[in-house]
Amino acid sequence: MSNFSEATFGAGCFWCIESCYKELKGVVEVKPGYSGGTKENPSYEDVCSGETGHAEVARILFDSSQVTYAKLLEVFWFVHDPTQLNRQGNDIGTHYRSVIFYHNDTQRQEAEHYKSELTSKAIWRKDIVTEISPMMNFFEAEEYHHDYLKRNPQNPYCQMVVRPKYEKFKSVFSDFLK
Repeated sequence: MSNFSEATFGAGCFWCIESCYKELKGVVEVKPGYSGGTKENPSYEDVCSGETGHAEVARILFDSSQVTYAKLLEVFWFVHDPTQLNRQGNDIGTHYRSVIFYHNDTQRQEAEHYKSELTSKAIWRKDIVTEISPMMNFFEAEEYHHDYLKRNPQNPYCQMVVRPKYEKFKSVFSDFLK
């Protein structure tokens, strides 16, 4: 257990990032949930109201002897557009913001360094708006959000948004998949 660490990322809808991170070697568990807000035990409806301050996130338990935090960050930057403020595509609101919730100072430093490197290389045409904040709280999402793509493959949102991101991720990170 000593090699196990946690990471928490918000990159738009948690269905997209949950499905990607679950496939990485060294990832033990991924839970969709809500972080960064003020309301205790918010529901999906509470978070979607935009009044709680929470973001939809994936909380990742990983074995750092098998996958590095840097690799998790690489996936994070790849699977979403970090230049879209409080949205991802047609999903609009602060709960869809791009955010890295760091669990310790080393994670903070790595996240800030990676963001700085991407900014200096001008990978995107617009500025990166990803928030880097300390982990404050985590509230696990309702059970029906867990493994959403796997359990709802015919859902139109999954077909149009989640699956394309997931397939692109799998093709680029094929060497790191379980």
